[in-house]
Amino acid sequence: MNMKPRTIVITIIVAAVAVVGLSLLGNNIAQRQAEAKYTVLRIANINETTSDPAEWGKNFPRQYDGYKRTVDMERTRYGGSEAEPRTVQAPTPAGGTPKTVSKIDEDTRLKTMWAGHPFAIDFREERGHAYMLSDQRETERVRQRKQPGSCLHCHASTTVAYRTAGLEKGAPGKLTDPLLSPAGQEQLVKGFGIVNAMPYAEATKLVAHPVTCLDCHDPQSMQLRITRPAFTAGIQALAASTDAVPHLPSIERWRKGSRATPYDPNAEASRQEMRSFSCAQCHVEYYFKGEDRQLVFPWSKGLKSEQILEVYDQPIFKDGKPFADWTHKVTGAALIKVQHPEFELWSQGIHARSGVACADCHMPYVREGAMKVSDHHIRSPLLNISKSCNVCHKGSEDEMKARVHTIQDRTKKLMSRALDATVGLVADIELAMKNGATDEQLKEARQLQRKATYGVDFINAENSMGFHAPQESARILGEAIDYAHQGRLAVTKIPPAQQTAKATK
Repeated sequence: MNMKPRTIVITIIVAAVAVVGLSLLGNNIAQRQAEAKYTVLRIANINETTSDPAEWGKNFPRQYDGYKRTVDMERTRYGGSEAEPRTVQAPTPAGGTPKTVSKIDEDTRLKTMWAGHPFAIDFREERGHAYMLSDQRETERVRQRKQPGSCLHCHASTTVAYRTAGLEKGAPGKLTDPLLSPAGQEQLVKGFGIVNAMPYAEATKLVAHPVTCLDCHDPQSMQLRITRPAFTAGIQALAASTDAVPHLPSIERWRKGSRATPYDPNAEASRQEMRSFSCAQCHVEYYFKGEDRQLVFPWSKGLKSEQILEVYDQPIFKDGKPFADWTHKVTGAALIKVQHPEFELWSQGIHARSGVACADCHMPYVREGAMKVSDHHIRSPLLNISKSCNVCHKGSEDEMKARVHTIQDRTKKLMSRALDATVGLVADIELAMKNGATDEQLKEARQLQRKATYGVDFINAENSMGFHAPQESARILGEAIDYAHQGRLAVTKIPPAQQTAKATK
Protein backbone atom coordinates (compact mmCIF):
# COMPACT_ATOMS: atom_id res chain seq x y z
CA MET A 1 0.00 0.00 0.00
CA ASN A 2 1.41 3.30 -1.07
CA MET A 3 1.71 5.98 1.60
CA LYS A 4 1.06 9.56 0.84
CA PRO A 5 4.13 11.84 0.90
CA ARG A 6 2.58 13.86 3.71
CA THR A 7 2.12 10.77 5.86
CA ILE A 8 5.70 9.72 5.24
CA VAL A 9 7.01 13.12 6.36
CA ILE A 10 4.91 13.05 9.54
CA THR A 11 6.12 9.55 10.32
CA ILE A 12 9.75 10.59 9.90
CA ILE A 13 9.26 13.62 12.14
CA VAL A 14 7.57 11.58 14.85
CA ALA A 15 10.34 8.99 14.73
CA ALA A 16 13.00 11.70 14.93
CA VAL A 17 11.29 13.31 17.93
CA ALA A 18 11.04 9.91 19.62
CA VAL A 19 14.75 9.26 19.03
CA VAL A 20 15.69 12.68 20.42
CA GLY A 21 13.38 12.16 23.41
CA LEU A 22 14.86 8.78 24.19
CA SER A 23 18.35 10.23 23.87
CA LEU A 24 17.54 13.06 26.27
CA LEU A 25 15.93 10.61 28.69
CA GLY A 26 19.00 8.41 28.55
CA ASN A 27 21.27 11.39 29.22
CA ASN A 28 19.07 12.46 32.13
CA ILE A 29 19.14 8.98 33.64
CA ALA A 30 22.92 8.84 33.29
CA GLN A 31 23.24 12.26 34.90
CA ARG A 32 21.03 11.28 37.84
CA GLN A 33 22.94 8.03 38.28
CA ALA A 34 26.17 9.99 38.38
CA GLU A 35 24.67 12.38 40.94
CA ALA A 36 23.60 9.47 43.10
CA LYS A 37 27.04 7.85 42.83
CA TYR A 38 29.11 10.93 43.49
CA THR A 39 27.30 12.80 46.23
CA VAL A 40 30.34 14.41 47.82
CA LEU A 41 32.87 16.80 46.36
CA ARG A 42 35.73 16.68 48.81
CA ILE A 43 37.18 20.17 48.97
CA ALA A 44 38.15 20.33 52.64
CA ASN A 45 40.32 17.72 54.33
CA ILE A 46 38.22 16.98 57.41
CA ASN A 47 39.37 14.63 60.18
CA GLU A 48 38.89 13.89 63.88
CA THR A 49 40.07 17.39 64.80
CA THR A 50 37.59 19.26 62.60
CA SER A 51 34.90 20.57 64.93
CA ASP A 52 34.07 23.68 62.85
CA PRO A 53 30.88 22.82 60.89
CA ALA A 54 31.78 25.34 58.19
CA GLU A 55 34.67 23.11 57.11
CA TRP A 56 32.33 20.14 56.79
CA GLY A 57 29.98 22.39 54.86
CA LYS A 58 32.53 22.74 52.07
CA ASN A 59 32.08 19.02 51.36
CA PHE A 60 28.43 18.71 52.35
CA PRO A 61 26.76 22.00 51.39
CA ARG A 62 23.22 20.60 51.41
CA GLN A 63 23.44 19.30 54.96
CA TYR A 64 25.29 22.40 56.15
CA ASP A 65 22.62 24.66 54.69
CA GLY A 66 20.01 22.87 56.79
CA TYR A 67 22.23 22.97 59.87
CA LYS A 68 22.62 26.75 59.55
CA ARG A 69 18.85 27.17 59.39
CA THR A 70 18.49 26.00 62.98
CA VAL A 71 18.86 29.69 63.77
CA ASP A 72 15.31 30.17 62.44
CA MET A 73 12.82 31.16 65.10
CA GLU A 74 9.33 29.82 64.43
CA ARG A 75 6.91 28.73 67.11
CA THR A 76 4.40 25.93 67.41
CA ARG A 77 1.51 25.97 69.87
CA TYR A 78 3.53 24.53 72.75
CA GLY A 79 7.10 25.30 71.84
CA GLY A 80 9.45 26.30 69.12
CA SER A 81 12.49 28.38 68.50
CA GLU A 82 11.81 31.78 69.93
CA ALA A 83 14.11 33.85 72.12
CA GLU A 84 13.16 34.06 75.79
CA PRO A 85 12.50 36.14 77.77
CA ARG A 86 10.13 37.52 75.16
CA THR A 87 7.89 40.57 75.03
CA VAL A 88 4.17 39.99 75.52
CA GLN A 89 1.11 42.12 76.16
CA ALA A 90 0.48 42.55 79.87
CA PRO A 91 -3.06 41.45 80.90
CA THR A 92 -4.29 44.71 82.41
CA PRO A 93 -7.80 46.24 82.18
CA ALA A 94 -6.55 49.10 80.05
CA GLY A 95 -4.94 46.77 77.57
CA GLY A 96 -1.55 47.02 79.22
CA THR A 97 1.88 47.81 77.94
CA PRO A 98 4.33 45.26 76.63
CA LYS A 99 6.57 43.67 79.23
CA THR A 100 9.32 41.07 79.16
CA VAL A 101 8.51 37.69 80.66
CA SER A 102 9.85 34.13 80.71
CA LYS A 103 8.06 30.84 81.30
CA ILE A 104 8.21 31.22 85.07
CA ASP A 105 6.68 34.69 84.78
CA GLU A 106 3.85 33.34 82.66
CA ASP A 107 3.15 30.51 85.11
CA THR A 108 4.26 31.43 88.63
CA ARG A 109 3.24 27.97 89.87
CA LEU A 110 6.54 26.77 88.42
CA LYS A 111 8.44 29.11 90.75
CA THR A 112 6.59 27.57 93.67
CA MET A 113 7.25 24.01 92.54
CA TRP A 114 10.95 24.74 91.96
CA ALA A 115 11.54 27.10 94.90
CA GLY A 116 15.25 27.01 95.73
CA HIS A 117 16.31 25.48 92.41
CA PRO A 118 18.07 27.49 89.64
CA PHE A 119 15.08 26.90 87.33
CA ALA A 120 13.06 29.14 89.64
CA ILE A 121 15.48 31.91 88.63
CA ASP A 122 15.43 31.49 84.86
CA PHE A 123 13.44 29.19 82.56
CA ARG A 124 13.36 30.17 78.90
CA GLU A 125 11.85 28.79 75.73
CA GLU A 126 13.79 26.09 73.92
CA ARG A 127 15.49 27.25 70.74
CA GLY A 128 17.24 25.61 67.80
CA HIS A 129 20.55 23.78 68.00
CA ALA A 130 22.40 26.84 66.79
CA TYR A 131 21.69 28.49 70.15
CA MET A 132 22.38 25.56 72.47
CA LEU A 133 25.78 26.81 73.65
CA SER A 134 25.13 30.55 73.70
CA ASP A 135 21.81 30.12 75.51
CA GLN A 136 23.48 28.04 78.20
CA ARG A 137 26.25 30.56 78.68
CA GLU A 138 23.73 33.38 79.02
CA THR A 139 21.11 31.82 81.30
CA GLU A 140 20.88 33.19 84.82
CA ARG A 141 21.01 29.61 86.09
CA VAL A 142 24.68 29.60 85.11
CA ARG A 143 25.41 33.22 85.90
CA GLN A 144 23.91 33.19 89.39
CA ARG A 145 24.68 29.60 90.41
CA LYS A 146 27.88 27.61 90.06
CA GLN A 147 27.47 24.80 87.55
CA PRO A 148 29.82 21.93 86.58
CA GLY A 149 31.54 21.27 83.28
CA SER A 150 29.22 18.26 82.95
CA CYS A 151 26.65 20.64 81.43
CA LEU A 152 28.73 20.91 78.25
CA HIS A 153 28.01 17.26 77.40
CA CYS A 154 24.69 18.26 75.82
CA HIS A 155 25.31 21.88 74.88
CA ALA A 156 28.52 21.94 72.87
CA SER A 157 30.71 20.11 70.40
CA THR A 158 32.78 18.33 73.04
CA THR A 159 34.47 15.49 71.17
CA VAL A 160 37.77 17.31 70.57
CA ALA A 161 37.67 18.98 73.98
CA TYR A 162 37.26 15.65 75.77
CA ARG A 163 39.99 13.93 73.78
CA THR A 164 42.40 16.83 74.23
CA ALA A 165 41.84 16.83 77.98
CA GLY A 166 42.39 13.07 78.04
CA LEU A 167 45.64 13.32 76.11
CA GLU A 168 46.91 16.03 78.45
CA LYS A 169 46.34 13.67 81.38
CA GLY A 170 48.23 10.78 79.87
CA ALA A 171 45.80 8.97 77.56
CA PRO A 172 47.63 7.11 74.75
CA GLY A 173 47.71 7.93 71.04
CA LYS A 174 47.11 11.18 69.22
CA LEU A 175 44.11 13.37 68.47
CA THR A 176 43.87 12.22 64.86
CA ASP A 177 43.39 8.58 65.87
CA PRO A 178 39.96 7.26 64.88
CA LEU A 179 37.52 8.03 67.66
CA LEU A 180 36.34 4.42 67.85
CA SER A 181 39.86 3.02 68.12
CA PRO A 182 40.99 1.84 71.59
CA ALA A 183 43.24 4.90 71.96
CA GLY A 184 40.51 7.27 70.77
CA GLN A 185 38.02 5.80 73.25
CA GLU A 186 40.45 6.00 76.13
CA GLN A 187 41.15 9.65 75.32
CA LEU A 188 37.43 10.39 75.12
CA VAL A 189 36.39 8.70 78.36
CA LYS A 190 39.31 10.04 80.38
CA GLY A 191 38.75 13.57 79.16
CA PHE A 192 35.02 13.30 79.79
CA GLY A 193 35.65 12.67 83.47
CA ILE A 194 38.12 15.55 83.68
CA VAL A 195 35.85 18.12 82.01
CA ASN A 196 32.84 17.04 84.10
CA ALA A 197 34.68 17.93 87.30
CA MET A 198 35.74 21.38 86.08
CA PRO A 199 33.73 24.50 86.97
CA TYR A 200 31.50 25.46 84.05
CA ALA A 201 33.12 28.88 83.69
CA GLU A 202 36.45 27.14 83.08
CA ALA A 203 35.19 24.23 81.01
CA THR A 204 33.22 26.36 78.56
CA LYS A 205 36.46 27.95 77.39
CA LEU A 206 37.44 24.58 75.90
CA VAL A 207 34.65 24.62 73.31
CA ALA A 208 33.74 26.97 70.47
CA HIS A 209 30.67 25.49 68.79
CA PRO A 210 27.28 24.01 69.60
CA VAL A 211 26.78 20.41 68.50
CA THR A 212 28.38 19.91 65.08
CA CYS A 213 28.88 17.27 62.40
CA LEU A 214 31.80 15.64 64.23
CA ASP A 215 29.57 14.82 67.20
CA CYS A 216 27.39 12.50 65.12
CA HIS A 217 29.40 11.46 62.04
CA ASP A 218 32.67 9.73 61.27
CA PRO A 219 34.71 12.24 59.21
CA GLN A 220 35.86 9.57 56.75
CA SER A 221 32.85 7.33 56.23
CA MET A 222 30.09 9.75 57.35
CA GLN A 223 28.54 6.88 59.30
CA LEU A 224 26.51 7.84 62.35
CA ARG A 225 28.33 7.13 65.58
CA ILE A 226 28.06 7.63 69.33
CA THR A 227 30.52 10.17 70.72
CA ARG A 228 29.05 10.89 74.16
CA PRO A 229 30.47 8.70 76.95
CA ALA A 230 27.43 9.21 79.20
CA PHE A 231 25.16 7.71 76.54
CA THR A 232 27.45 4.74 76.00
CA ALA A 233 27.48 3.98 79.74
CA GLY A 234 23.73 4.57 79.98
CA ILE A 235 22.76 2.32 77.08
CA GLN A 236 25.07 -0.40 78.39
CA ALA A 237 23.32 -0.20 81.77
CA LEU A 238 19.95 -0.39 80.01
CA ALA A 239 21.06 -3.42 78.00
CA ALA A 240 22.18 -5.16 81.20
CA SER A 241 18.80 -4.47 82.85
CA THR A 242 15.67 -6.60 82.57
CA ASP A 243 13.51 -3.82 81.09
CA ALA A 244 11.89 -4.95 77.84
CA VAL A 245 12.97 -2.78 74.92
CA PRO A 246 11.29 -4.26 71.81
CA HIS A 247 11.84 -0.98 69.99
CA LEU A 248 15.61 -1.53 70.28
CA PRO A 249 16.12 -4.93 68.59
CA SER A 250 19.91 -4.85 68.71
CA ILE A 251 19.77 -4.78 72.52
CA GLU A 252 17.34 -7.71 72.56
CA ARG A 253 19.74 -9.64 70.30
CA TRP A 254 22.70 -8.79 72.54
CA ARG A 255 20.81 -10.08 75.57
CA LYS A 256 20.36 -13.46 73.88
CA GLY A 257 24.10 -13.74 73.29
CA SER A 258 26.98 -14.50 75.64
CA ARG A 259 27.17 -10.95 77.07
CA ALA A 260 30.93 -11.46 77.26
CA THR A 261 31.49 -7.80 76.44
CA PRO A 262 29.21 -4.81 77.15
CA TYR A 263 26.68 -3.79 74.52
CA ASP A 264 28.36 -1.50 71.98
CA PRO A 265 25.94 0.71 70.02
CA ASN A 266 28.63 1.68 67.52
CA ALA A 267 29.16 -1.97 66.60
CA GLU A 268 25.73 -3.53 67.12
CA ALA A 269 23.00 -0.94 66.58
CA SER A 270 21.27 -0.78 63.21
CA ARG A 271 21.37 2.38 61.13
CA GLN A 272 17.72 3.04 62.01
CA GLU A 273 18.47 2.71 65.72
CA MET A 274 21.42 5.07 65.33
CA ARG A 275 19.03 7.66 63.88
CA SER A 276 17.51 7.77 67.37
CA PHE A 277 20.61 7.04 69.43
CA SER A 278 22.38 10.08 67.96
CA CYS A 279 19.63 12.27 69.41
CA ALA A 280 19.47 10.31 72.67
CA GLN A 281 23.03 11.36 73.45
CA CYS A 282 21.48 14.58 74.76
CA HIS A 283 17.67 14.50 74.74
CA VAL A 284 17.44 12.48 77.94
CA GLU A 285 17.09 12.62 81.73
CA TYR A 286 20.36 12.59 83.70
CA TYR A 287 21.97 13.37 87.04
CA PHE A 288 25.37 14.40 88.38
CA LYS A 289 27.01 11.78 90.60
CA GLY A 290 29.62 12.37 93.29
CA GLU A 291 31.70 15.35 94.22
CA ASP A 292 33.31 15.38 90.77
CA ARG A 293 29.83 15.75 89.20
CA GLN A 294 30.05 12.84 86.77
CA LEU A 295 27.17 12.78 84.29
CA VAL A 296 25.02 9.64 84.51
CA PHE A 297 21.94 8.50 82.56
CA PRO A 298 19.79 6.64 85.15
CA TRP A 299 18.76 3.67 82.99
CA SER A 300 20.05 0.75 85.07
CA LYS A 301 16.48 -0.35 85.84
CA GLY A 302 14.81 0.76 82.61
CA LEU A 303 13.49 3.77 80.71
CA LYS A 304 10.10 4.22 82.35
CA SER A 305 9.66 7.19 84.68
CA GLU A 306 9.07 5.08 87.77
CA GLN A 307 12.14 2.94 86.98
CA ILE A 308 14.27 6.07 86.85
CA LEU A 309 12.76 7.28 90.13
CA GLU A 310 13.62 3.91 91.65
CA VAL A 311 17.27 4.57 90.77
CA TYR A 312 17.09 7.98 92.44
CA ASP A 313 15.50 6.50 95.56
CA GLN A 314 18.52 4.26 96.11
CA PRO A 315 21.26 5.38 98.55
CA ILE A 316 23.41 7.08 95.91
CA PHE A 317 25.20 9.47 98.27
CA LYS A 318 27.92 8.47 100.74
CA ASP A 319 25.65 9.29 103.68
CA GLY A 320 23.18 6.67 102.49
CA LYS A 321 20.54 9.17 101.43
CA PRO A 322 18.69 8.91 98.10
CA PHE A 323 19.56 11.24 95.26
CA ALA A 324 18.14 14.77 95.23
CA ASP A 325 18.92 17.72 92.98
CA TRP A 326 17.94 20.21 95.66
CA THR A 327 16.04 20.83 98.88
CA HIS A 328 12.79 22.73 98.43
CA LYS A 329 13.19 26.20 99.85
CA VAL A 330 9.72 26.26 101.44
CA THR A 331 8.97 22.69 102.53
CA GLY A 332 12.43 21.19 103.01
CA ALA A 333 11.58 18.22 100.76
CA ALA A 334 14.43 16.51 98.86
CA LEU A 335 13.40 16.83 95.21
CA ILE A 336 14.47 15.89 91.68
CA LYS A 337 14.64 18.30 88.73
CA VAL A 338 13.87 16.39 85.54
CA GLN A 339 15.65 17.41 82.33
CA HIS A 340 14.24 16.88 78.77
CA PRO A 341 13.49 13.09 78.79
CA GLU A 342 12.47 12.90 75.13
CA PHE A 343 14.18 9.56 74.46
CA GLU A 344 12.62 7.96 77.52
CA LEU A 345 9.07 9.09 76.71
CA TRP A 346 9.42 8.34 72.98
CA SER A 347 10.44 4.81 74.00
CA GLN A 348 6.98 4.27 75.52
CA GLY A 349 5.06 5.48 72.46
CA ILE A 350 3.58 3.94 69.31
CA HIS A 351 6.10 5.55 66.96
CA ALA A 352 9.02 3.84 68.71
CA ARG A 353 7.16 0.52 68.63
CA SER A 354 6.55 1.01 64.91
CA GLY A 355 10.23 1.49 64.15
CA VAL A 356 10.01 5.24 63.58
CA ALA A 357 13.26 6.99 64.54
CA CYS A 358 13.69 10.52 65.85
CA ALA A 359 15.27 11.58 62.57
CA ASP A 360 12.30 10.30 60.54
CA CYS A 361 10.17 13.09 61.98
CA HIS A 362 12.64 15.79 62.99
CA MET A 363 15.12 15.29 60.11
CA PRO A 364 12.97 13.79 57.33
CA TYR A 365 14.50 12.77 54.03
CA VAL A 366 14.41 15.26 51.18
CA ARG A 367 15.30 14.69 47.53
CA GLU A 368 17.58 16.91 45.50
CA GLY A 369 17.89 15.47 42.02
CA ALA A 370 18.78 11.81 42.44
CA MET A 371 20.05 12.32 45.97
CA LYS A 372 18.13 11.62 49.14
CA VAL A 373 19.50 13.35 52.23
CA SER A 374 18.29 13.98 55.77
CA ASP A 375 17.08 17.50 56.33
CA HIS A 376 19.51 18.95 58.88
CA HIS A 377 17.14 21.81 59.65
CA ILE A 378 16.17 20.02 62.85
CA ARG A 379 12.78 21.26 64.05
CA SER A 380 9.27 20.35 65.09
CA PRO A 381 7.49 18.04 62.62
CA LEU A 382 4.53 20.45 62.84
CA LEU A 383 6.61 22.88 60.79
CA ASN A 384 7.19 20.29 58.06
CA ILE A 385 4.10 18.06 58.08
CA SER A 386 4.16 16.99 54.43
CA LYS A 387 7.62 15.43 54.74
CA SER A 388 7.45 14.40 58.41
CA CYS A 389 3.92 13.08 58.91
CA ASN A 390 2.38 12.53 55.50
CA VAL A 391 5.04 10.00 54.51
CA CYS A 392 3.14 7.49 56.67
CA HIS A 393 -0.18 9.20 57.48
CA LYS A 394 -2.31 10.01 54.46
CA GLY A 395 -4.58 12.61 56.05
CA SER A 396 -4.35 16.27 55.12
CA GLU A 397 -1.86 18.56 56.82
CA ASP A 398 -4.70 20.25 58.69
CA GLU A 399 -5.92 16.89 59.96
CA MET A 400 -2.43 15.88 61.10
CA LYS A 401 -1.98 19.15 62.95
CA ALA A 402 -5.40 18.81 64.57
CA ARG A 403 -4.54 15.31 65.82
CA VAL A 404 -1.33 16.57 67.42
CA HIS A 405 -3.02 19.59 68.98
CA THR A 406 -5.76 17.40 70.48
CA ILE A 407 -3.13 15.29 72.24
CA GLN A 408 -1.14 18.31 73.37
CA ASP A 409 -4.17 20.30 74.57
CA ARG A 410 -5.33 17.38 76.68
CA THR A 411 -1.86 16.86 78.11
CA LYS A 412 -1.54 20.55 78.92
CA LYS A 413 -4.85 20.59 80.81
CA LEU A 414 -3.95 17.48 82.77
CA MET A 415 -0.51 18.88 83.58
CA SER A 416 -2.12 22.09 84.83
CA ARG A 417 -4.25 20.07 87.24
CA ALA A 418 -1.21 18.15 88.43
CA LEU A 419 0.65 21.41 88.94
CA ASP A 420 -2.28 22.85 90.92
CA ALA A 421 -2.34 19.81 93.16
CA THR A 422 1.43 19.92 93.73
CA VAL A 423 1.42 23.64 94.54
CA GLY A 424 -1.49 23.02 96.92
CA LEU A 425 0.60 20.38 98.71
CA VAL A 426 3.46 22.87 99.06
CA ALA A 427 1.06 25.38 100.68
CA ASP A 428 -0.29 22.75 103.06
CA ILE A 429 3.17 21.66 104.19
CA GLU A 430 4.22 25.29 104.63
CA LEU A 431 1.21 25.99 106.84
CA ALA A 432 1.83 22.84 108.89
CA MET A 433 5.46 23.93 109.41
CA LYS A 434 4.32 27.35 110.60
CA ASN A 435 1.97 25.61 113.00
CA GLY A 436 4.82 23.60 114.46
CA ALA A 437 4.70 20.24 112.64
CA THR A 438 7.88 18.22 113.13
CA ASP A 439 10.11 16.74 110.43
CA GLU A 440 8.96 13.27 111.43
CA GLN A 441 5.30 14.29 111.12
CA LEU A 442 5.96 15.78 107.66
CA LYS A 443 8.10 12.91 106.38
CA GLU A 444 5.30 11.22 104.45
CA ALA A 445 3.98 14.44 102.93
CA ARG A 446 7.46 15.48 101.79
CA GLN A 447 8.06 12.09 100.21
CA LEU A 448 4.78 12.41 98.32
CA GLN A 449 5.76 15.94 97.26
CA ARG A 450 8.94 14.43 95.79
CA LYS A 451 6.89 11.95 93.74
CA ALA A 452 4.30 14.49 92.63
CA THR A 453 6.92 17.07 91.60
CA TYR A 454 8.88 14.43 89.71
CA GLY A 455 5.80 13.35 87.75
CA VAL A 456 4.73 16.88 86.83
CA ASP A 457 8.26 17.82 85.83
CA PHE A 458 8.79 14.66 83.77
CA ILE A 459 6.11 15.83 81.35
CA ASN A 460 6.77 19.55 81.72
CA ALA A 461 10.47 19.13 80.90
CA GLU A 462 9.81 16.77 77.97
CA ASN A 463 9.48 18.82 74.81
CA SER A 464 6.59 17.13 72.97
CA MET A 465 3.79 18.15 75.39
CA GLY A 466 2.85 14.49 75.66
CA PHE A 467 2.83 13.69 71.95
CA HIS A 468 5.70 11.19 72.03
CA ALA A 469 3.59 8.87 74.24
CA PRO A 470 0.10 10.26 75.00
CA GLN A 471 -1.16 7.43 77.21
CA GLU A 472 2.09 7.24 79.15
CA SER A 473 2.03 11.01 79.68
CA ALA A 474 -1.54 10.83 81.01
CA ARG A 475 -0.57 7.98 83.33
CA ILE A 476 2.40 9.87 84.76
CA LEU A 477 0.36 13.04 85.31
CA GLY A 478 -2.56 11.11 86.78
CA GLU A 479 -0.23 9.50 89.30
CA ALA A 480 1.31 12.90 90.08
CA ILE A 481 -2.16 14.26 90.91
CA ASP A 482 -2.81 11.26 93.14
CA TYR A 483 0.53 11.63 94.95
CA ALA A 484 -0.13 15.32 95.57
CA HIS A 485 -3.58 14.65 97.02
CA GLN A 486 -2.21 11.79 99.14
CA GLY A 487 0.33 14.26 100.48
CA ARG A 488 -2.36 16.79 101.34
CA LEU A 489 -4.29 14.09 103.17
CA ALA A 490 -1.12 13.12 105.05
CA VAL A 491 -0.83 16.71 106.30
CA THR A 492 -4.40 16.66 107.59
CA LYS A 493 -3.55 13.62 109.74
CA ILE A 494 -1.06 15.65 111.80
CA PRO A 495 -2.89 16.49 115.07
CA PRO A 496 -3.52 20.26 115.06
CA ALA A 497 -3.08 20.42 118.82
CA GLN A 498 0.49 19.10 118.56
CA GLN A 499 1.33 21.60 115.84
CA THR A 500 -0.02 24.55 117.80
CA ALA A 501 1.68 23.44 121.01
CA LYS A 502 5.08 23.21 119.30
CA ALA A 503 4.59 26.56 117.55
CA THR A 504 3.88 28.39 120.81
CA LYS A 505 6.87 27.03 122.71
